[in-house]
Amino acid sequence: MAILYIVPTPIGNLEDITLRALRILKEANFVLAEDTRETRKLFQHYSIENQLLSYHLNNEHTVVKSMVEKIRFAESVALVSDAGTPAISDPGYLLVRACIQEGIEVQTLPGATAFVPALVLSGLPCEKFVYEGFLPHKKGRETRFKAIAAEERTTVLYESPHRLVKALESIVTFCGPERQVSVSREISKKFEETVRGTAAEVLEHFKTNEPRGEFVVVVEGKG
Repeated sequence: MAILYIVPTPIGNLEDITLRALRILKEANFVLAEDTRETRKLFQHYSIENQLLSYHLNNEHTVVKSMVEKIRFAESVALVSDAGTPAISDPGYLLVRACIQEGIEVQTLPGATAFVPALVLSGLPCEKFVYEGFLPHKKGRETRFKAIAAEERTTVLYESPHRLVKALESIVTFCGPERQVSVSREISKKFEETVRGTAAEVLEHFKTNEPRGEFVVVVEGKG
């Protein structure tokens, strides 16, 4: 019976991968990868030899049906993204849904994802939280910030370096300058850093220190 394995991969430090994940990547009939070039680096590091097929956001809607057919006739297939857990702000959701609808077993391995360590590092309440992922670039962006401002639970979102300052400015505008914010970058990598403080303080920090890397922003809930 065919099975699709959702396999998290390291978000920085290559040691952050489970023994089970390594075994499945070696044993699967083939591996679907968001970027085969990135996944090949991981394969080379761990001496994994397996067939890599491209599966990314640009072709996700058009190839789901054909991929499901490939999986149906395979014993096991692994899906990986460039880093972290597939389907968490990465390709994968459509394929998982299609496999479930077609009666193909899906198993998700536990493993690396950026927002969990950033949430814990923030020092903000994390027993209840809202995950926003990447906010819309234009349409609907202001609406999402207004919702974050009214949210009583801690909110977690992803942001790119060239949009970070604008995102922090929006947090100051809609949540107020005193709302507590934590910004983590490059989780598990050499230059990992977490900046905590009021929204105004964190904004000032990144206005004077050019944002570099991938960011996770954690916003205190409305008191």
